[in-house]
Amino acid sequence: MSNERADVIFVCLHNAGRSVAAKLLFNDRAKKLGLSLRAESAGTIPREHINPSVQRVLESFKLDCSNEVPKLLSDDMVSHQPRLISMGCNVDSKSCPSIGLAEMDDWQLPDPSEMTDDEHIVSLVHDIARRVNGLIREMSAA
Repeated sequence: MSNERADVIFVCLHNAGRSVAAKLLFNDRAKKLGLSLRAESAGTIPREHINPSVQRVLESFKLDCSNEVPKLLSDDMVSHQPRLISMGCNVDSKSCPSIGLAEMDDWQLPDPSEMTDDEHIVSLVHDIARRVNGLIREMSAA
């Protein structure tokens, strides 16, 4: 993670699909809009690699995943009280004691590791993009 503090952290269990997609979509959209908003992603039990199907779909959306490595959600990441968005995996204070320091929402998204084809993942990424666009509108208006 960069030394810059994130305004929002997308969190899921493995940080290998949904949260990475949300982070990349958020940062790409905010940059195109000229906003200084920044997202990060993390997991409570990170995998070793990004889900290859998710990576393939994100690359088809012209999003570069080459530097993405799943990372553990740390107390330091939430110590400055960013907004947290859980991707549907019930992140709680047991998995991250500092989670109570941040504003938390849950998007209840299906796990791409349980999806059988890229078509379902494309649909999931479109859903995440729609939610990210709404979040950016909300955060930039505040």
